[in-house]
Amino acid sequence: MLKSIRAALAMSVITLIAFGASSAFAAPLKVVASFTVIADFAKNVGGDRIDVTTIVGPDGDAHVYEPSPADAVAMAKADIVLVNGLHFEGFLQRLVDASATKASIVTLTKGVTPIDFKPEFADADAAEGAGTGGGKTVTDPHAFQSIANARIYVNNIAEAFCAADSEGCVSYQTNAAAYIKKLDALEGEVRAAIQSIPEAKRAVITSHDAFGYFEHEYGLTFLAPQGISTDSEPSAADVAKLVTQVKQDKAAAIFVENITNPRLIEQIASETGIKVGGTLYSDALSQPDGPASTYIDMMRNNIRQIKGAILGS
Repeated sequence: MLKSIRAALAMSVITLIAFGASSAFAAPLKVVASFTVIADFAKNVGGDRIDVTTIVGPDGDAHVYEPSPADAVAMAKADIVLVNGLHFEGFLQRLVDASATKASIVTLTKGVTPIDFKPEFADADAAEGAGTGGGKTVTDPHAFQSIANARIYVNNIAEAFCAADSEGCVSYQTNAAAYIKKLDALEGEVRAAIQSIPEAKRAVITSHDAFGYFEHEYGLTFLAPQGISTDSEPSAADVAKLVTQVKQDKAAAIFVENITNPRLIEQIASETGIKVGGTLYSDALSQPDGPASTYIDMMRNNIRQIKGAILGS
């Protein structure tokens, strides 16, 4: 009789433990990420303890994105909203207001040392509100294009998740540390690839000025006909000026971006005689079956395309 009671109690304890474990994972953190790069970071840190909704999806342009009612619903239900900041998401304040969300809005560029746009873009972008909701800025928001900054984003995400879910903190910190090791290895690959390119050939053309942090960190020069804003067309004079600059600087390759219309780049390629070298991923990841479906894949794709176009390999 005593043995049967003990057995029953043991089963009850096991059942309670199992129930507690399952209930802990029954309601993962509801996380909204403003765009795909941030969503990828969040998934690597959060694992199965979070449920991520992405506002601006694959190949999407956050500079000109118009939120949908579904975005407002997701924002309203969120526990945490992860954003880039630095005026990258022009839609953000309107969406926060429309959704009346009570979620914590976490700016992932906290701790990043921002850089300004190149002088040729700064005045125009400030005058236009940089195509990001009207606020004047000369600060480049594409901080994630530096892998060193990506590590800051990841640590900020882990900190935010720990604050919202203390029981999962060790898991978040462990995941973040493992992912940062992958970023460290990735940065080594990027630096090695740049070093393999002769200094005289380290200049390329892209659609808009999205690679300033990459240039600042790794020593590759990027020329572009547009600044941060992809919403306005550059003038004929701007294009002519760039063509002249390209010929003077002897740009080694020209690329379209996944978020922009290739027509302008094709025109510049035609006028300079430089062959289009492929597609770079700037402000958004590719579709899941594409070559840049994760941040690490995006950076590898970009440096592979650049190196291949310049060196012909």
